[in-house]
Amino acid sequence: MSRKTGDECTFRQRDLKEAIKAARNAGLEHFRVDIDKRGTISIVPTAPGEAAQKQGTPNEWDDVLHDK
Repeated sequence: MSRKTGDECTFRQRDLKEAIKAARNAGLEHFRVDIDKRGTISIVPTAPGEAAQKQGTPNEWDDVLHDK
């Protein structure tokens, strides 16, 4: 994943892929991934069918990811 100068992203795509892979290897089937402003990746187990994010809930990465 290439980065622009001044890019605020503090994690890499491979970091996210590894976190998801680790969650699946640990036997988690239902989870969401939270990433804070510092780039800390958290895997949060969820109940089957639970929405990953409620509609209309602001997400700090929305601005960063839509600024492509």
